[in-house]
Order: sequence, then structure tokens, then C-alpha cells
Amino acid sequence: MMTKYSCMTIDEKRDLIGWDIINWFKAIPYWERYIMIEGGDKMCLELGASNGGLSLWMAKYYNTVICSDLNTPVKEALKIHSKYKCKNNISYEAVDATNIAYKNHFDVVAFKSIIGGIAGYFGNNDYKSKTIKEIYHALKPGGKLVFAENLKGTLLHVFLRKYFGTKDWNYLRLDEIKTVFSDFKHVHYITAGFFGCLGRNEKQRNILGKIDSFVEKIIPSSCHYIIIGVAEK
Repeated sequence: MMTKYSCMTIDEKRDLIGWDIINWFKAIPYWERYIMIEGGDKMCLELGASNGGLSLWMAKYYNTVICSDLNTPVKEALKIHSKYKCKNNISYEAVDATNIAYKNHFDVVAFKSIIGGIAGYFGNNDYKSKTIKEIYHALKPGGKLVFAENLKGTLLHVFLRKYFGTKDWNYLRLDEIKTVFSDFKHVHYITAGFFGCLGRNEKQRNILGKIDSFVEKIIPSSCHYIIIGVAEK
């Protein structure tokens, strides 16, 4: 069955999601099951934007988007947004996800892979809940947070990250979800991926991601390393 996603090129998917595309791109169709992003009438914020892929996703449907990072993302993000002719829908700001000035302002807040880095940087597990609470206050009543985040995964993931990856991160665990997102009315999520994050380059991750599409169906969610979710205020 053909979908609008299957018609997209690998470059288009990379511009939206960044890396380990097969595994992380699963977030886009999952989010779109829960929010009408195509309406063009939403005020949106991307946190930890880096190259601004999620801002691109929201802006290409004509929504008004703030593309933010701890330091204002401009060069690479603007290049990608200009490529798709949606830069007029996007503004750029420096926003600290642990101290968001906006209150009851956004219909949608989106992030990918920031919680573990924030909690690891501060060396404090409480910053997972603090960040999500700040997002909760930034959303309008009924607004939605869409997120894709690294999970702790298995002992294999822990070991390999320690020596080859982001060893200083404080990764989110599945048993923390209820507590971290306790302010939200509803939280829906799926988990994904096992081998993909072990690839040393995108070609390897692409091969491993294809394997993951089969493997993740037969191993428990506690073994996965990605959580993809939607939380409603």
C-alpha cells in the first residue's frame, strides 16, 4: 500500500529526521495519527532543533513555527528550510527547554532526542520531569507534545554508548514515563529500534534499521532504544 511517506526520497526523510532514518522516521506517521498537522492554523515550537527538521515538518503544512535551540539555530536550519520554500513560516529563537518563557501559547511542541542530554548535562535525573513540565506550561489547553527520545535500552546499548556514543547522557527509561509525563491528560507511545543505533555511519544504520523493522516486533519494548509519543495537555 502506497502512502505519502513511501513516496518520499531518502534525502527528504533525512532532512526531516536527521539520522538512523528508518527507525526515527517512524515518529512522523505516528504523530500524524494524533494531530491534524495539515490544518495550517497551529502555533508550533521545536525544541533542540539543531538542523530544524521537525520545524520543516510542521512548517511545510503552513503552520507558524518557532525553530529553537539553546543557541539560536540558523545556518543549517535556514538552508534546509529554504530548500523546501517554507522559511517564511518559520522564525528562529534561542529557547532553553528547562526554562521556557512562553505560557499557554503553543498548539504543538515537538522535540527529538534532547531529554537524555539535558538530564546528563545537569547530572540530575529531575531535569527529565522539569523539562517536560516546562513544555506542559508552554502548551495551550488541549495542546500536544510530540516527541521521539532515546531510551536506555539494554545492557548492550549501555555498554556500547559508554565507549562509542553519548556516554554522559542520562537516558529516559520506560518505567519513568508515567512520572515524567504526569501532568499530561493523555500519553500515547510506541517503542522502536534495537540495532540501528549501533551503526557507525548512516549506511550501516540504514541496513540495521531494516533489520530492526522485523526484530522489534519479536523482542520486548524494554529492549528498544527509541520511544515515540504524543502527550495531550
